Amino acid sequence: MSADSNQAGFFDTEDKETTPSAKRPLAVRMRPRALNEIIGQQHIVGEGCLLPRLIAADNFGSLIFYGPPGCGKTSMAEVIAEETKSKFVRINAVLSNVAEMRDILRMARYEPDKDTILFIDEIHRFNKSQQDLLLPDVEAGNIRLIGATTHNPGFYVNAPLLSRSHLFRLEPVEADGIGIVLERALSDAERGLGGQRCTAEPEVYRAIADFSGGDLRRALNALETLVLSQPIGSHLDAEAVEVFARERQIRYDRDEDEHYDHASAMIKSIRGSDPDAALYWTFKMLQGGEDPRFLARRLTILASEDIGLANSHALTVAVAAFEACEKVGLPECEYAIAHAVLYLATSPKSNSVTRAMGAVKKSLRDQPVQQVPIWLRDAHTKTNKALGYGADYRYSHDFPQGVSGQDYMLDPITFYEPGTAGAEAATAQRMEQLKKLKVEIQRREGKADS
Repeated sequence: MSADSNQAGFFDTEDKETTPSAKRPLAVRMRPRALNEIIGQQHIVGEGCLLPRLIAADNFGSLIFYGPPGCGKTSMAEVIAEETKSKFVRINAVLSNVAEMRDILRMARYEPDKDTILFIDEIHRFNKSQQDLLLPDVEAGNIRLIGATTHNPGFYVNAPLLSRSHLFRLEPVEADGIGIVLERALSDAERGLGGQRCTAEPEVYRAIADFSGGDLRRALNALETLVLSQPIGSHLDAEAVEVFARERQIRYDRDEDEHYDHASAMIKSIRGSDPDAALYWTFKMLQGGEDPRFLARRLTILASEDIGLANSHALTVAVAAFEACEKVGLPECEYAIAHAVLYLATSPKSNSVTRAMGAVKKSLRDQPVQQVPIWLRDAHTKTNKALGYGADYRYSHDFPQGVSGQDYMLDPITFYEPGTAGAEAATAQRMEQLKKLKVEIQRREGKADS
């Protein structure tokens, strides 16, 4: 059941949103009224899943719905309230404040025999203090909280509140599911657009579904705009959707979770030597408004982290791409970004730099710190020379192949293990030869055990 967010109407028993109104958006009018009407979240509401069992038994505490826009978080909360015959109080974290929250919680305590569901849209917008305010009443069972968020709850929802809630991850609605809802909306005379007497080819539903990118709300809004822009009784074909396709905006929030998810996909695709996937995720980010300098920074890091000595030119290409982004800017710097992505994706891979860094840091953290050997210390002053600094240093260029046989640590430790891909295969071979030569020199000098 619904209730206004003003104080006078917190617990109205009349459902103000069950009567369809042509003035309300189609996406609101077409919201599911029962669990079996929910489209696209079968991993949550399908047969045998946890949520339907909790709802049927009316035995659940607080819930957190996490998913992208238009996947049905609000609709699911309304269905739960309807099927459990609970009082439904809806607030938006952007518009609400502490005073309103205190009023809602106090009024819920006055009617302990009536279940109250408090639905908080965009709960990630609440700060720590606002979220903490909910805890006592959540624990006491005065309210059952349903929070909706497009952000990763692990980062934005307080740990105590998250630990007291069931977390459900909603996915973008698949194109087939969106098509079903669009076809239903076009023919539904009670809640949908049936009064317009329009018909549509199946390709129209598919085109709108593809355009919406899994956002059911966006798809319904597009259908409503299309139908209302045509005369009553019109037939919609693929050409009618063309204007939407030309103005398509890729859904990508560069300031939120999608920023990190897409960057991760780009990096892992390059690491996995898949140039096509790497290019796809890169340009999805660029067309979604991502700063090309962010991408270039990630490519520069990856050039050493995942390619390294297997192809040292990768770092040069990545740095050049970053400079192009700084000096040229969009859209022309896209060439440099694409150049770098394809070069890095098709390069041989080695993480020996990463492993060597990790090994040396671990040694410095866990083992006794070594002092500089006396034969390696600076000997430019008379005092240092008098102390014997540098006295036994062997100048490498004076020896065959530049190998003197001297150690450069008091207690030699191996950190770098060459890889076998690309140019590093030759490095590995050379390092093995140098190691054997050093051992042979030390053996001749009676230092075989050094």
